Amino acid sequence: MPVPAETTSLLTQYGPIGVQFLLAGGFVAATLIGTNFLGPSRKNHAKLENFECGLEVQGDARAPISVKYFMTAILFVLFDVEVIFMYPWASNFKVLGTEGFWKMMVFVAFLLFGFIYLVRKKALEWER
Repeated sequence: MPVPAETTSLLTQYGPIGVQFLLAGGFVAATLIGTNFLGPSRKNHAKLENFECGLEVQGDARAPISVKYFMTAILFVLFDVEVIFMYPWASNFKVLGTEGFWKMMVFVAFLLFGFIYLVRKKALEWER
């Protein structure tokens, strides 16, 4: 029974990708199994203890961290994401025309209002 042309073309197009996945998976499996059998396995109390920068563990690991640290991280991510939206707009500036320009100005206005809100709430100040 002859193989249809669609099947042959799909196999020739996606076959190398499948082979690459199989080789990558085989390499990972061989590495994990090989290190398990070939590597030394000497477990003692010192090796099973938590390692923290070479220092002995002291106190509780659940020390409180200032909320200001997390606020700074969240605000960085928030204002950094704007670049993700601005880059494609800048790349296609001529294609998008005037309508694309005004849509981006609305986006920038929202970001500006958010930034003004943060400044007024003093969210960017470390010491209050």
